[in-house]
Amino acid sequence: MELTGRILEFIRDYGLVEPGDHVICAVSGGKDSMALLWAMYLLQEKLDVELSAAHFNHGLRGAESDRDEAFVRDFCRDYHIPLALGRGTVERRGRGLEDAARRARYAFLESLEAQAKIATAHTAQDNAETVLLHLLRGTGLRGLGGIAPRRGRVIRPMLQATGEEVAAFLRQWSIPHVEDSSNGGTDFLRNRLRQQVLPVLCRENPAFARSASRTALELRQDEALLEELAERAMEQASAGEGLDCRALLELHPALRRRVLERFLREAGVPEPETVHLNRAEALAASERPSAWGAFPGGVVLTRRYGLLAKKTGGIPLTPTVPAVPGLTRVGDWEVRCKILPAGEKFQNTPFTFHFACDRIKKSSLLLRPRSAGDRLRLSGGTKSLKKLLIDRKIPASQRDGLPVLSMGDRVLGVAGVGADVGYAPEPGAPVLQIVFTKTI
Repeated sequence: MELTGRILEFIRDYGLVEPGDHVICAVSGGKDSMALLWAMYLLQEKLDVELSAAHFNHGLRGAESDRDEAFVRDFCRDYHIPLALGRGTVERRGRGLEDAARRARYAFLESLEAQAKIATAHTAQDNAETVLLHLLRGTGLRGLGGIAPRRGRVIRPMLQATGEEVAAFLRQWSIPHVEDSSNGGTDFLRNRLRQQVLPVLCRENPAFARSASRTALELRQDEALLEELAERAMEQASAGEGLDCRALLELHPALRRRVLERFLREAGVPEPETVHLNRAEALAASERPSAWGAFPGGVVLTRRYGLLAKKTGGIPLTPTVPAVPGLTRVGDWEVRCKILPAGEKFQNTPFTFHFACDRIKKSSLLLRPRSAGDRLRLSGGTKSLKKLLIDRKIPASQRDGLPVLSMGDRVLGVAGVGADVGYAPEPGAPVLQIVFTKTI
């Protein structure tokens, strides 16, 4: 099938555009994007759409990037195709330079006319590469679904087109293109898959790219159905501000994990992974009357009376004997105890305390949550801890998460408040230093 026919069939099968739509083709100047632009140029009347193009110059290849921009600009001018140009500096962050460039490009495309569809030139080969990438890193059904035909207003009309079809189409119409020199390197994993792995698979099955892409698209349909069922299951398992653990655990594992993923995302976990789903599932299944677990993003989940819910105010504090000297983790705090040599300078802060070593009984020290009747002696006199927390405008939701350092019945200090001045060391005497650091 000729490329325009392949694209037209795919657009209609997936309902990617409607009559009257404005379609912006993302054009780098390479083979695939030039084939997409020209195919849409030929199909615009049949589809009854308005066509334009967009090019983003990320400047990563210096003069070559400027060459690509000039090439796209000249081509669009010759064929009277409206063109939007963008330019920006890409900084390597998080997942690397390639991902940063992609994010910058999509940010530019999304900034264009809000009602327009944005067409990208992802092909069957790109889809196959994406599935292989996900397999290498570990994935579930969603990852095996590869590239979506539609994501928001971004559409991919060429997902079933092969590289051979693209090359033949460009030759047929004598459409020029530019080559990206970085595609020939092996710095990026996707390039290594394209150059070293896919050729082996295609020798075993010349139609591998298209069959892999077709399989991915079919798996996307399965995933869509499971997500719909998971949405219903979450409604059934919801109870107040959390999930009913018994109802959750009675779900089929495939639905249970999807419900937990939705719940974690809503709770604020940015990218729930398998380890986080396992932790949440174990928490729901715990036989203890109450339990808690910490998750990325500073999220804490608690299980209490059969309800799995997000806790506000940090990780619950369990009474803990601090290591002196040493590091102790309690709640969402790290507490570091250190003996300072005699004569060393020191200064108290709300999170750093100094005590006279000879007045502290190490075996009686305890880190614990606040309790009724706690009082602390500061420079202004002795006050109830409740009043001190109110005076310092510490939100009520955070008060139970503040570690209290006690020695027997005496409160020696409270993180974020201060230390008992009655245990201040004398000049030149050995000093016990205690530093509180919040971890999430």
